[in-house]
Amino acid sequence: MNYKVIPFTAKITKDDNASSVATQLQSLIDANTNDGWTYLRLENVETFVAADAGCFGLGAKPAYTTTFRMAIFQK
Repeated sequence: MNYKVIPFTAKITKDDNASSVATQLQSLIDANTNDGWTYLRLENVETFVAADAGCFGLGAKPAYTTTFRMAIFQK
Protein backbone atom coordinates (compact mmCIF):
# COMPACT_ATOMS: atom_id res chain seq x y z
CA MET A 1 0.00 0.00 0.00
CA ASN A 2 1.30 3.50 -0.83
CA TYR A 3 0.58 6.67 1.08
CA LYS A 4 0.73 10.30 0.04
CA VAL A 5 0.82 13.27 2.42
CA ILE A 6 -0.05 16.76 1.18
CA PRO A 7 0.01 19.95 3.27
CA PHE A 8 -3.39 21.64 3.48
CA THR A 9 -3.82 25.26 4.50
CA ALA A 10 -7.04 26.94 3.47
CA LYS A 11 -6.73 30.47 2.17
CA ILE A 12 -9.67 32.68 3.08
CA THR A 13 -10.56 36.33 3.47
CA LYS A 14 -12.42 37.89 6.39
CA ASP A 15 -15.66 37.56 4.40
CA ASP A 16 -15.29 33.78 3.82
CA ASN A 17 -16.68 31.11 6.11
CA ALA A 18 -16.35 27.39 6.80
CA SER A 19 -17.90 26.46 3.47
CA SER A 20 -14.98 28.18 1.70
CA VAL A 21 -12.56 25.98 3.62
CA ALA A 22 -14.66 22.90 2.85
CA THR A 23 -14.66 23.76 -0.86
CA GLN A 24 -10.86 24.03 -0.89
CA LEU A 25 -10.48 20.70 0.90
CA GLN A 26 -12.99 19.09 -1.47
CA SER A 27 -10.98 20.35 -4.45
CA LEU A 28 -7.80 18.81 -3.01
CA ILE A 29 -9.60 15.50 -2.42
CA ASP A 30 -11.20 15.49 -5.89
CA ALA A 31 -7.90 16.24 -7.65
CA ASN A 32 -6.16 13.34 -5.93
CA THR A 33 -9.11 10.96 -6.24
CA ASN A 34 -8.99 11.52 -10.01
CA ASP A 35 -5.36 10.32 -9.87
CA GLY A 36 -6.40 7.09 -8.13
CA TRP A 37 -5.72 8.10 -4.51
CA THR A 38 -8.22 7.49 -1.70
CA TYR A 39 -8.59 10.20 0.93
CA LEU A 40 -8.10 8.89 4.48
CA ARG A 41 -8.04 11.83 6.87
CA LEU A 42 -6.66 15.25 7.82
CA GLU A 43 -3.93 15.13 10.48
CA ASN A 44 -2.24 17.84 12.54
CA VAL A 45 1.56 17.66 12.70
CA GLU A 46 3.15 19.77 15.41
CA THR A 47 6.76 20.86 15.06
CA PHE A 48 9.25 22.98 16.98
CA VAL A 49 10.97 25.85 15.17
CA ALA A 50 14.36 26.69 16.69
CA ALA A 51 15.23 30.21 17.76
CA ASP A 52 17.16 32.48 15.42
CA ALA A 53 19.88 34.53 17.13
CA GLY A 54 20.02 37.02 14.27
CA CYS A 55 23.19 38.87 13.35
CA PHE A 56 24.85 40.13 16.57
CA GLY A 57 21.49 39.68 18.30
CA LEU A 58 19.67 42.05 15.94
CA GLY A 59 16.45 40.63 14.57
CA ALA A 60 16.55 37.68 16.95
CA LYS A 61 13.44 35.51 16.99
CA PRO A 62 12.41 33.19 19.83
CA ALA A 63 11.70 29.51 19.34
CA TYR A 64 8.08 28.48 18.90
CA THR A 65 5.83 25.55 18.15
CA THR A 66 3.63 25.47 15.06
CA THR A 67 1.08 23.08 13.61
CA PHE A 68 0.65 21.99 9.99
CA ARG A 69 -2.40 20.20 8.60
CA MET A 70 -1.69 17.25 6.33
CA ALA A 71 -4.15 15.45 4.06
CA ILE A 72 -3.43 11.71 4.00
CA PHE A 73 -4.21 9.61 0.91
CA GLN A 74 -3.60 5.95 0.10
CA LYS A 75 -3.44 3.93 -3.06
